Amino acid sequence: MLVSAHWLTPDATVTGGAHPELIYDYYGFPPLTCELKYPAPGAPALVEQIVQTLRTAGIASDTDTQRGFDHVVFIPLKLMFPDAEIPVVQLSLNQSLDPQQHLETGRALECLRDQDVLIIGSGMSFHNMRAYGNPQYGPVSDAFDAWLTSAVESSPQERNRLLANWEQAPGARQCHPLRAEEHLIPLMTVAGAAGGDVGGKMFSDRVMEATLSAFSFG
Repeated sequence: MLVSAHWLTPDATVTGGAHPELIYDYYGFPPLTCELKYPAPGAPALVEQIVQTLRTAGIASDTDTQRGFDHVVFIPLKLMFPDAEIPVVQLSLNQSLDPQQHLETGRALECLRDQDVLIIGSGMSFHNMRAYGNPQYGPVSDAFDAWLTSAVESSPQERNRLLANWEQAPGARQCHPLRAEEHLIPLMTVAGAAGGDVGGKMFSDRVMEATLSAFSFG
């Protein structure tokens, strides 16, 4: 199951198609990028379970059988699992972008891990499109990345408290401008699903003058 930074809906919504198409939701790239294929199957039975699990937890949820996989789904998965044989389900973000709400969504879905369902949050730890390439944002991204790493590596209870209040972090709104934090919020769902597992940084690099990191749990 992949939580998408590029799909915002009023309620938690899951792709329900058996063979979702691809959505080329980008522009300015070579034509070849709109010819990419990733024919991973959906997982209708898992989708039904996700929807019912969320509803039982009091979280409004729905299915979209027409929705395809957007690029924050098929681009990373094409690199991770190029054979496209593993069933994929995409979960939307709630358009509120409320971090606490997404932590609770993840908490409700923690049970999926017992079924060997890999839960991926696809986004970016820094996502200010106007700041990329500007060296002035290097120290800002460093400070936010250090805070985010410390938060993820904290005890689960403290981690969730910090992530729910991520706007208080140093440089938070410079790294994720208002209503553009959809690239950070998938982390909240994954952290919620981590339960009592402690998180850690698994990757970090400097990209266009900004520090970007990825995290894992368990």
